[in-house]
Amino acid sequence: MKPILEPIHLDKQQTITGFCFAKKNFETPWHFHPQHELTYIEESVGTKFIGDYVGSYEPGELVLVRSNLPHCWKNQVQLEGQSKSVVVQWDKGIFVKVPELAPVFKMLKTASKGIIFDKNETLPLIKSFKKLPQLKGHDLYVRLLTLLVKLSNCKYETLSETSFTDDIPTEYGNRMTKIHDFVGTHFNRKIYLRELAGLVNMSEQSFSRFFSRMMGRPFFAFLNEYRINMAARMLLDTDHSISQIGFSCGYESLPFFYRQFKRIMGSSPLVYRKKFSSNFTK
Repeated sequence: MKPILEPIHLDKQQTITGFCFAKKNFETPWHFHPQHELTYIEESVGTKFIGDYVGSYEPGELVLVRSNLPHCWKNQVQLEGQSKSVVVQWDKGIFVKVPELAPVFKMLKTASKGIIFDKNETLPLIKSFKKLPQLKGHDLYVRLLTLLVKLSNCKYETLSETSFTDDIPTEYGNRMTKIHDFVGTHFNRKIYLRELAGLVNMSEQSFSRFFSRMMGRPFFAFLNEYRINMAARMLLDTDHSISQIGFSCGYESLPFFYRQFKRIMGSSPLVYRKKFSSNFTK
């Protein structure tokens, strides 16, 4: 799917904006904007799409995306609770390039692939980060810069294999949104390429080229990663058997499910559940 351009209304009087999001679902589709962005997840679990990356998200994550990097968070459907996040966005070029800020600009350049920070190292910074949406003027400017300097000294990992630094044509936005929504609704059954191609009014061959160009891999490789991430989440959030989870994530062959899970997650489903389930409350 192609991302849509999200207009963020900043001008000469305001170059930084921050807000707290709290609704049943994260509603923003796969999108990009010319501003840099820091997002902290407070509540809900689900899947994050950063550039060509697809993977699970959980509370406590802090992610930095550079301008023009497509991204979105899709929460799992939940009966209780909300999807909550704190977001700060700022224009490029508001900080002067001086030697003292070299680590900050290195971090922002790396964020063209999206970066996720080490939770333990950023934990002492989250309280001050959550206060940013309440600030204005020079206080907001100084506090944000101070935070970025501290973050540049924290451990972080890149997410997307591909860097996104240029504007992406906005006419592809609806296509990618439809594809993401379709996968999120139908990943639990067999999906045919002709369905996706028809959904976005393309031939199967054109769709395959389009998707591979956007996401850096064929559609079914992406779908497999999505399913495995959903399975990993279900292993931690439910008491369902591993075979139930495999079938409910769209796998018709359990041996294939086991192989793909180990290839992507680095361990068998059973080992993964034993290793990580104690870290989560159901």
